[in-house]
Amino acid sequence: MPYYDYECKSCGHEFETFQSMSDAPLQECPECRKESLRRLIGGGSGVIFKGSGFYINDSRNKSGGDQGGGSKNGSSQSSPAASSAK
Repeated sequence: MPYYDYECKSCGHEFETFQSMSDAPLQECPECRKESLRRLIGGGSGVIFKGSGFYINDSRNKSGGDQGGGSKNGSSQSSPAASSAK
């Protein structure tokens, strides 16, 4: 359910409220009690992902494509564990 912004044409009071998309727009101002509210059109906040694994940095290096001219951990050199296993 999204948040909607409202503004009163009479007193200028602005507020936001949490409403279902199927609810009718509010009409009465909570400050002056006049029926002169209008719903403001906003850009919205877009999609919000919660939890781990949704950041750009999380999936960039795991896909195998390295951007930026080299790895961060120096994988071009052999590690001591890899050389002792030979």
